[in-house]
Amino acid sequence: MMDIILDAGYGSIKSVAGIGMIVVPLMIVMQVLKDCRVLDKIADILRPMTEFFGMSKEASFPLIVGLVFGLSYGAGVIVQSSKEGNLTKKDVVLMVLFLINCHAVFEDTLIFVAVGANGWVLLLARTAAAVALTYFMSKRIRNLDENKLMEAASGNGCGHHHG
Repeated sequence: MMDIILDAGYGSIKSVAGIGMIVVPLMIVMQVLKDCRVLDKIADILRPMTEFFGMSKEASFPLIVGLVFGLSYGAGVIVQSSKEGNLTKKDVVLMVLFLINCHAVFEDTLIFVAVGANGWVLLLARTAAAVALTYFMSKRIRNLDENKLMEAASGNGCGHHHG
């Protein structure tokens, strides 16, 4: 029994360390890109997408990280950006909704192609699902105040809007 607990603990520490070895350099790169105003240029390029979903331009970099590197690494960048006050609660909710359906797009697509899936169909289906869900929710939460935002996103809002 103790061996199982030790193995689980060691495996968990190893996983966290592995994620940290990627997330920490990503944070450093993000800060350098921010200081050099590269993030502003990326945000300008992606502004049509973030505006389509009703997100702030600051949401573009964490969104890209989640798309390319996946949820573990994207979450680190989202949390850091949120702690710095760069993201609204609405940004975070919509980003998470998008990334639930469409994360690590290159890696996941290549893995499924390797076992015989059509990569283009998979990529288009995931992207379409992410866009549809995020767009729908962006319209649903557009008129809610900050206090009701998390309630609506968690499904407890049920459309009972008073006011």
